[in-house]
Amino acid sequence: MDRTILKIRINESLYLRDPQETELGRKIFSQGIRMIEELGLEKFTFKKLAERIESTEASIYRYFENKNMFLLYLTSWFWVWMDFKVQFAIQNISDPKQQLKLILRTLVESHKEKDTNSPDEQVLHRIILIESPKSYLIKEVDEFNKEGGYREFKKFCLRISDLLQQINPEYAYPNSLASSVVEMSMQQEYFSNHLPSLSSLAPNNTQHLLDYLEHVVFGLLESKN
Repeated sequence: MDRTILKIRINESLYLRDPQETELGRKIFSQGIRMIEELGLEKFTFKKLAERIESTEASIYRYFENKNMFLLYLTSWFWVWMDFKVQFAIQNISDPKQQLKLILRTLVESHKEKDTNSPDEQVLHRIILIESPKSYLIKEVDEFNKEGGYREFKKFCLRISDLLQQINPEYAYPNSLASSVVEMSMQQEYFSNHLPSLSSLAPNNTQHLLDYLEHVVFGLLESKN
C-alpha cells in the first residue's frame, strides 16, 4: 500500500490536475518515482506507468502534459519538502552560522531518514541526484522560468543566500555560492559513488560530504573578496 503523501502546494503551471487530490494521482506520483528510478527518464513513459498502475495512458495525460513536466513537478515537490524540513530544523536557532550548518546537514542527511509523511524519500532523492538537471538544461528553460517552474528550487537556494549575507554582508557572490553548494552536494555525492576519480570524498559517507561543503562555504565566506 502506498504511503499517504503530505499535501504540498506546487506551482499550478506544472500540472493539469493536482495528483495529490485523487487516489489515481497519488499512484501516478508514487509509482512514477519508482519507475523513473528503475528505468531512467529516457526509457520511462506514461504508457509503461499506466500498465504498472493498471490504468490508461490517457488518464495520466489528464494530470501531466508530458514526462518532462512530471519530472519538474517531482523536483519542485522535493525542494518544497526540503524547505519544510529545513524550517523545522532551524526554527529555534538564532545564529545564522548554526542555521547554515543545520541546512547543509539536512541537505546531505535527510534522505537517510524514514518519514511517514513523505513519499519514499530515498527513491526521490536518487531521482533528484541523477535526473533533476534535465529539468532545467533544456531549450524551454526561460519559458518555464517565467511561468514559475523553478520557483521552489530558487526559494530554497535564496534561503541559503540570505544566511550567507547575514554571516558576511561583504561577500560578493551569495546567490552563486548558494546555488553552487546545493548542486555540489548532489554532484559530489554522485561522483564519489560512480566517478570516484572526480571526487576526493569517500562513497556513501555523508559526514565526509558535509565536512567538504562546510569547508567550501565557510572558507569562501572568511576569505577576502
